[in-house]
Amino acid sequence: MADQWVSFLMRTGPNKEKQNIIWNMIGSFCYALASMVLSFLVLRIAGKEQGGIFAFGYSTFGHQMFLLAYFAIRPFHITDGKGEYQFGDYLHHRYRTCLLALFVGAGYLLISGYSLQKAGIIFLLVCYKIIDGFADVYDSEFQRNGNLHLTGKSNTFRTLLSVSVFLVILAATQNLLAACAAIVAAQAVGVFFFDQIVMKRLPGIDYGWSKDHMISLSLGTVLLFFSAFLDFYIFSAAKYAIDSCMDDVASGYFNVIFMPTSVINLAAGFVIRPILTRLTADWNKGRFRRFTRLLFGISGLIAGLSIVAVFMTWLIGKPVLGVMETILGASYKGSLTIYYPSFVLIVLGGGFYAFLNLYYYVLVIFRRQKVIFGIELALTFAAAWLAPWLVERRGIPGAAWAYVILMSLMAVGFVTGAWFGYRQGKAGRMDVQEEDEKK
Repeated sequence: MADQWVSFLMRTGPNKEKQNIIWNMIGSFCYALASMVLSFLVLRIAGKEQGGIFAFGYSTFGHQMFLLAYFAIRPFHITDGKGEYQFGDYLHHRYRTCLLALFVGAGYLLISGYSLQKAGIIFLLVCYKIIDGFADVYDSEFQRNGNLHLTGKSNTFRTLLSVSVFLVILAATQNLLAACAAIVAAQAVGVFFFDQIVMKRLPGIDYGWSKDHMISLSLGTVLLFFSAFLDFYIFSAAKYAIDSCMDDVASGYFNVIFMPTSVINLAAGFVIRPILTRLTADWNKGRFRRFTRLLFGISGLIAGLSIVAVFMTWLIGKPVLGVMETILGASYKGSLTIYYPSFVLIVLGGGFYAFLNLYYYVLVIFRRQKVIFGIELALTFAAAWLAPWLVERRGIPGAAWAYVILMSLMAVGFVTGAWFGYRQGKAGRMDVQEEDEKK
């Protein structure tokens, strides 16, 4: 049975590239949809306060600890086409970062002042996210070896398993703490069946590692980690401000109107992930014209999708929020539609975030980690002041304004940094003859 299951996961059919794209889309869709569905259904099943706690633990602090476990190595890992490090190096590095994330998450909760129940729920969600961060090392290796379809399948089946178990337990017990314990167990089982077993069947995977590689890998990616960690803090500064300045109910409401950002990032991810290896190859081989054509094409597509998303939100956003209120129940009537202008602003900010994500990867390809870190550090200080200031004065609308301002500033910074990086990188490689010009 196990052999048949692994064979199914590894099967691609005659067109592997097509399968890579399709399964990446399915996996990304399931992963993004899970966050929206879970946050919404917990509000419906467990109530406003429990829903707010879950939203903060799952999509904010839990994800912050995911980033510590993940250490922002994926862009470096999947663009390591020359095999500078073996899979074993990445795997053993991930053991260490996951353990670090667990200690940091527990330490924060001990001094947070949260109630025992809230701290327990958030800690379990931190564990769930850390296991997700561990799974990423397998998913990254799948992609580096041209098996993006395995990454998509892992995301799909792990997500379906964990979400189904969570919802069944929550509906049966009405106990959010028990449901969170169940989702952690389901995630661990999913990693074993959909990642670890499959990886052992792939040829040419080197599990060897060395202490020297651990050190050099950490040094080579530490700025990417700090940048990603700060990036998510900037992205979530409005949520942190609501958690500290308002109540759990407000956190739940804000998370609901924040949901469309996941859809925009999902759509952008469909476009960005499959072309990262092509962008990397074009840059490394000096095919500058092909690189810029592909980059501009993807940029235009993301910008177009974002404009459409903002227009549709402006057009039908209020009725959509009204439908959500109806589904949540009579006690939620009027609680979301009041935030319709904030809803539109958040979608606009999500468009900026999707756009800057592309240029983040471009800067990684250029190996401009210091540029990324500098931009993120400056905006972290801005976010730490701006988000609480706006939330204290305007509540949830202030949080929406903080989000769109910060995302637009970060987008401008990344695009500018990428433009200078391209000019400097190309000027330093004038000896490279573009293949386009040989034709």
